[in-house]
Order: sequence, then structure tokens, then C-alpha cells
Amino acid sequence: MQPSVLSDANIHRLLVVRLGSMGDVIHTLPAVTALRRSFPDAMVGWVIEERWAELLCTLSTPRSGPRSPQRPLVDKIHTVNTRAWRSSPFSNQTWEQIAAGLSELRAGRYQIAADFQGNARSSLIASWSGAPVSYGMAQPRENVASLFYTRQILARGTHIVEQNLSLAEAVARRPLEMPRVELPYDETAERECDRRLSDQDISKFVLLNPGAGWGAKQWPAERYGYVAQQLAKNGFKTLINFGPGEKNLAQAVEANSGGAAEKIGCSLTQLIAIARRASLFIGGDTGPMHLAAALGIPVVGIFGPTDPARNGPFATRSIVLRNPSSPTTHSRREQPDAGLLEISSDQVLAAARQLLRSRRD
Repeated sequence: MQPSVLSDANIHRLLVVRLGSMGDVIHTLPAVTALRRSFPDAMVGWVIEERWAELLCTLSTPRSGPRSPQRPLVDKIHTVNTRAWRSSPFSNQTWEQIAAGLSELRAGRYQIAADFQGNARSSLIASWSGAPVSYGMAQPRENVASLFYTRQILARGTHIVEQNLSLAEAVARRPLEMPRVELPYDETAERECDRRLSDQDISKFVLLNPGAGWGAKQWPAERYGYVAQQLAKNGFKTLINFGPGEKNLAQAVEANSGGAAEKIGCSLTQLIAIARRASLFIGGDTGPMHLAAALGIPVVGIFGPTDPARNGPFATRSIVLRNPSSPTTHSRREQPDAGLLEISSDQVLAAARQLLRSRRD
């Protein structure tokens, strides 16, 4: 038996489930922003992995309470740490954390849960929340997820951001406009970023991100270094963002840049502040690329095995480079995609200079 349909006036507690990863959370922000605008007085909660919570809330801000620039979108953040749980699945601490998390989630008394992830974990969390109505895609990433939805939605649109918006429209039961998103604003991080750039006399810079989720998506470090070296001739410093386990890669880019590039290790909150100030972003299909796009920064996207029509930079000026020989696959191969390697340094440099020129015009 299907749960009764809630009227708009009675929808006042919504739960979003999107655990990770960075790019996927960012791709969900427009849909949740549209829901927030559709139900401005509703209490909106979000279940997310602890390591990505800074995309919703600054570190120094409480995870629940009145919204603010530090937590602009949701009223309550429920964090999980499934990586730690999987590493110690039988420990008492793991089960205590899971039990406490589920208790807190059920205490939210959510009326509707919307699963934007579509796998077994996320659909179970949506079900365990106790929400009587749960929405998810009719063709989720893992087929078993659909067993836990009371409403199954046929995704519309090519890009994942558009598909997520179609799920939000099903919840709202009306068409929704694609909004711009607002990311958390940490005043301390913003001031520190300005001070750091001023101390190094950096007035304009390009942000590089040479890392990738797996090797097949990773363009060679020496080519990033060459691009940075050439952009210095146009007066642009290059900053190299790197994540956990990518320090050696960033050092290789730095070494190949002839002093034009500098690596910067930073938290998510600091990366948001730095990305806001970039003149251009250059990198592959990664979370930082989607962050830059969400902030309206021009993007040169270097794509290999993933499809830019579905996963490319969204709603910002961009040039996407992809060789026709690259297959569309999410197989996590470590060897660089052969088509990706066909994209030359000069092609990336030309795209970068084109976007930088148009930014000035």
C-alpha cells in the first residue's frame, strides 16, 4: 500500500541522503537548493559522510540550528563515517555509533526522505530514518536500492545535476528552476586566504588540480607543469591543489613548472575560499573541478573515460577537452586512458588562454 500524498502545506520536514563523494555532493546542491526555495519554512536535514560535511557547514559552526552564511542550506546535518565502520564492522564502538546515529536520525521525524545516491547504503539510511515516504530513482546505481523506495522516479536530463533536479521536482510535485548554489562562507578562512595571497604578492592565479579518483582519469604531471610555466608569461601564478596521498604528484607538477607553480595543501573550507578567487581552474573530472564550477569559476576540463555530457563542468564558462577515442567507462583502471594522453599540453594551454581572454573582455 502506497503512503498517502502529502500536500505542500503539510510538508515541513525533509531529509536528503547523499553521503559522498565531493563531486556528487556538489552535483546535489542545486536540487536541494531548489527544494529549499520550494519549501522555505521546512526543516531540511542531510545525511552526509563526515569528511564531506564542510561542503554544507563550516567547521566552527554547529551542525543544527538557524541557517546562516556558515550553513546556508540545511537546518540539520547528520554525519556518518562508513569508511571507519567498514574497517571495524564488528567492534562495539562501530555499533554504538550506528545506533546513536539512527536514533538521532529518527528523532528528526522526517516526513519525506529523498535518496540522491541510489545505492544499498543510502537507500537503507533513507528507510531507517522512519520517513513514511521515500523517493529515489527507478534505475539507481545499485538495483537493490529501489526495493526501499515508496516513490520511484524516472530521471530526466543528460547531466547528473539535471537528473537530480528531476528527483527534486518529483518531491515538490512541480517544475523547479535550476538555481545557483551557495557554499558555506567561513570568514576566518576568507581573511586568511586574502592575507596569504597578499603576502605572496599574488593578484591573479590559476588553480590546477592534477589528481583524480583513479589513474585512467589522470593527465600527466609534467604537462600540467608546462601549462603553468607558459601561463606565467601571461602574468598568472599557478597554485596546485592536492588531496590526501597526492603530495608527490603536486611536487612533480611544481618541479616541471620552472618555478611558476606552487603546491597548496588545504582543508575543504580553505579550498572553497581559494577557489572563489581563482581566475581559472584546470583539471580532470574531480570534486575540486565541480567545486570551481559551482562557484562560477571558468574551467578547462581534461576528460578521459568519463562522459562530460553527464559529469562535465555545469553552469559555468568552460572548455572541455576529450579525445574521441576515449571509452565511456567508470572502470577504475590505474593506467592512464590512451585517449586522455592524446590531449596535448598546447591544447590545454590554448583553451586556458581563450577563457582567460574572455574573462577580461
